[in-house]
Amino acid sequence: MSSQRRNKTQIQPGAAKIKKDFRIRYEEALNPSQLDAVTCTEGPLLVIAGAGSGKTRTLTYRVAYLVEKGISPASILLLTFTRKASQEMLRRATRFLDARCEKIAGGTFHSFANAMLRKYASQMGLDPAFGILDRTDAENLIGMLRKEMHPATKHRSFPRRKTLADIFSRAVNKGLAIEDIIDQDYPHFASHLAVITRIHNDFQVRKQDHHFLDYDDLLIYLRRLLSDYADIRNRISSMYQYIMVDEYQDTNTIQAEILYFLTDVVKNIMVVGDDSQSIYAFRGANFRNIIEFPNIFPGTRIITLEENYRSIQPILDLTNVIIDRAKEKYSKNLFTRKTGDTRPVMVNSEDEYSQSRFVVDKIKDLHRKGVALNQIAVLFRASFHSFDLEIELNREGIAFVKMGGFKFVESAHIKDVLAHMRVIANPYDRISWYRILLLIEKIGPKTAQKIYEAALNEKSGYTGLLSAKLGPVKGLDRLKNLIAALDIHPMNVSQMGETIIDYYMPILKNNYDDHPRRAKDLEHLIGIMERYKNLNQFLTDMALEPPNTSFENSLYDGASHADRMILSTIHSAKGLEWHTVFVIWTLDGRFPSVHTLHKEDELEEELRLMYVAATRAKENLFFTYPSNVYDRSTGLILNRPSRYLDLIPDHILEKDFEYR
Repeated sequence: MSSQRRNKTQIQPGAAKIKKDFRIRYEEALNPSQLDAVTCTEGPLLVIAGAGSGKTRTLTYRVAYLVEKGISPASILLLTFTRKASQEMLRRATRFLDARCEKIAGGTFHSFANAMLRKYASQMGLDPAFGILDRTDAENLIGMLRKEMHPATKHRSFPRRKTLADIFSRAVNKGLAIEDIIDQDYPHFASHLAVITRIHNDFQVRKQDHHFLDYDDLLIYLRRLLSDYADIRNRISSMYQYIMVDEYQDTNTIQAEILYFLTDVVKNIMVVGDDSQSIYAFRGANFRNIIEFPNIFPGTRIITLEENYRSIQPILDLTNVIIDRAKEKYSKNLFTRKTGDTRPVMVNSEDEYSQSRFVVDKIKDLHRKGVALNQIAVLFRASFHSFDLEIELNREGIAFVKMGGFKFVESAHIKDVLAHMRVIANPYDRISWYRILLLIEKIGPKTAQKIYEAALNEKSGYTGLLSAKLGPVKGLDRLKNLIAALDIHPMNVSQMGETIIDYYMPILKNNYDDHPRRAKDLEHLIGIMERYKNLNQFLTDMALEPPNTSFENSLYDGASHADRMILSTIHSAKGLEWHTVFVIWTLDGRFPSVHTLHKEDELEEELRLMYVAATRAKENLFFTYPSNVYDRSTGLILNRPSRYLDLIPDHILEKDFEYR
């Protein structure tokens, strides 16, 4: 049975009657669908909460309703993904009703697991006083085991402890073997699989020997407690007769199994989420959990929250069309009572620079018209997509904060490449010389100083290194070859950048476990270089103002720290909202990424990512894409708008706007 069919056949009108002596006037505080979700307390319930539809409000009033109905707070469990979220809901419910709401068990899956394991540890052979390894502790232990594997882990390309911790955690959250995680997410470590697996096995043994559990173990052991010990499972299930779960679309397989066992005796479980906002598969979130919920819990009622309190209707008309293209979904049609008739706009720019200039000019115009900077956001699929825009924002003195990823000049690998270019422009740049010399293995600060002074004494610019009188310095030959190549052949800025990056790639691979991602940043950097004819102008534009620098003498003189516009990856923007939203790089091959075009599941998640981006906007929504972009990894010219926006009717998405 399709999700759409389920949606139509299983939704029933709420039959609950609100008692006249209830303190809270639920009918006045909630819309009909929210009221239905609040008052439907018996049996399994799936609430599909569309973007901006009052999900948190619904959960909060349901907490109060259960208590006001006479249900013991001790029998209610509220599970959220952050401690702050559950505390805020219970605090609001207490304000709406009374202090009984404070006695409800609320928290994260991990905090609940910790409480249950402390109580029943001895029955499953655990020390009730087990220690919990936080992420730093786990990384330190993995680092110790990594050192014990010497010399197998000596090679610079072997993953560092943080990356090993990521691999081990990802295996747990995705329910996959270490080998599968390496194959899917870290193929550049395939040659080290045997040693990585051995460290993982030793990690498990060492934790057991010292009575440690890490964050992932808390979930694993709780699942084992509930699955293998029927008497304890029945006791816990009988204790918590009303369970509520927030953001169900973000649960992983283990969390879904825990919920199944928790309802072994009493099936009063309500999960709230939006399948259309399931965008965290890389963290282990399982889209199938919310899709299969009615099959796992027969008799599930499905209630859809469709009234949106965030966006004007033209934006919702577009988001409805976007998500309707999903192959598997729960049907919903967002609507609003807000007034406003401004259509979303798709802007075709000549190149990335034109795209950035459009965004900057529009931001200036909006700000002049009274829109606060902190009510404007630029969203993007990948962190490097904002690099060029950051240059233009700083050129105009427009204050911004970046969420999700590093600001351009804060990225170490970008700084490394720029340092090589700076010594060409200014051979006396001691800081840049030291940076590029210290990248070479076996060269420390003292040797770097010696090399710098010897090269400077030659008085021949950056090529002084070639004739400097130095004793044997291991590893310096490659840098000398680079300098010779740069000196012999006249190069424009982008050619110079490509030559330096070719030299730098082995260093990148040695120094960073995530070098494939960083290599994409460098590819994008070359694209920025292509618009410059002068090296000094390029380096000047790269010298962006740091976040704490005041914006004196700029367009926004005296801008407060709060009055900064937002640059954000879409993943980091989920749950937030702004007056005006720009979604940049909506170019097919960039969004969705060219690497997902033959992976159906990933294409579906990228569609949901576009939906999340669009539903952040309240009043204005702009999509931008540059034309004729050369993709170096595939050799393709990218020139079409995102397939998620292409062919949308003009009366829904204005598409004739070009910026040149």
